Amino acid sequence: MARPSVLVIFADQQRWDTLGANGHPMDLTPNLDALARRGTRFLMPFTNQPVCAPARASLLTGRHGTAHGVWRNGIGLAPGTPTIATHLRGAGYRTGYVGKWHLAPAESGRGAVPAPYRGGFTDFWEASNALEFTSQPHDTVMFDANDEAVRTPGYRVDACTDRAIAMLGHLADDGDPFLAMVSYLEPHHQNDVDEYVAPDGYAERYASPFVPPDLRPLPGSWGQHLPGYYGAIRSLDENVGRLLGALDSFGRLDDTIIVYAADHGCHFKTRNREYKRSCHDASIRIPLVMAGPGFDRRQVVPELVSLVDLAPTLLDACGLAADGASHGRSFLPLVARDRAACETWPDDVFVQISESGVGRALRTSRWTYGVLAPELPGSGASGADAYVETHLYDNYADPHQHVNLIGRQGYDEVRLRLRARLVDRMVAAGEAPAQIREWVTTTPM
Repeated sequence: MARPSVLVIFADQQRWDTLGANGHPMDLTPNLDALARRGTRFLMPFTNQPVCAPARASLLTGRHGTAHGVWRNGIGLAPGTPTIATHLRGAGYRTGYVGKWHLAPAESGRGAVPAPYRGGFTDFWEASNALEFTSQPHDTVMFDANDEAVRTPGYRVDACTDRAIAMLGHLADDGDPFLAMVSYLEPHHQNDVDEYVAPDGYAERYASPFVPPDLRPLPGSWGQHLPGYYGAIRSLDENVGRLLGALDSFGRLDDTIIVYAADHGCHFKTRNREYKRSCHDASIRIPLVMAGPGFDRRQVVPELVSLVDLAPTLLDACGLAADGASHGRSFLPLVARDRAACETWPDDVFVQISESGVGRALRTSRWTYGVLAPELPGSGASGADAYVETHLYDNYADPHQHVNLIGRQGYDEVRLRLRARLVDRMVAAGEAPAQIREWVTTTPM
């Protein structure tokens, strides 16, 4: 059987519940919804680090932030680090990348990415290390393999898609299998103006937006930002349709695994002073839809999966063994609904949190449990020897995470059980065992 190709479509800061397939009522994602009906939709996918660079490195390596080294923004993924691209290149795949990279060190600058920091993508390269700083919504600047600026007209999502279609044509022309990744900035805000900028006229379509229930009772920026955010997501979805159409025109749609995911979500300044970097589902729960060979099953997978599982899963789907250093595992047995695999699959996801604080969290099907090292600055340390419990949510009784149970009577058994599980997950990720203390003062949100 011929090896499949892989197309990874990666959004930035997109909430899981913006997909119509996941319940959004405003028809933002008709193309993704159709892809989900044809393929496999994951009900409970999560990021392992709710900030841009660490999440990207976890997707590419199958490892947690403190293991691959990119535990906050501004740290480069070390040259020579095994990634899904290096593994597939070694198996004869061609590799290409378009869009936001964010995995070169800060001292390399925000634009062109030095060749050693390109993570194994060698056959087509047009990217910017920090696309939000080298471009504007209608002025897209990326850099090719020779570090020359590439300017493409139009709205940024359209422009990145134009270049991604050129990449697909280049990679697909000889019939060999390929790995192609397009990493959009949208629906991430434009940093210099702190606005979610949609194509002209698109925000107006959503001027009276549906407000997700977790946001409604909390002060934040959602009233200002949801229309532009939704308009950007609608544009992303339209461009998913363009990418699928291009694959079809190149004769490669039927032999290509398609992945749509995001690096993290968005809570619109309701949980801290910005948009993510918290243990709440608004930050850590992401969309994940897969289709193509092995995934066209018209099904929903209910088990918890995360970004570290994507690399081993895709390698498995391409007939390769996962990197022995991977913290993730292939979820192909879940897709196949293998009974033993479904019964033994772990009911938790481990999350590392940086920049807003040095934190750790455990998300199970029922509980969210979070801890923080209160004396450490979020960008000053990758981990800590001691943490304090800060968050406990019962996601069955309180799915929108409005009632923090830390410090309340009656939850000691749950709290201690989750504490032990979290320490186990920290050790499994290569961290030293840490002390976790009970919260004893004012309970945070």
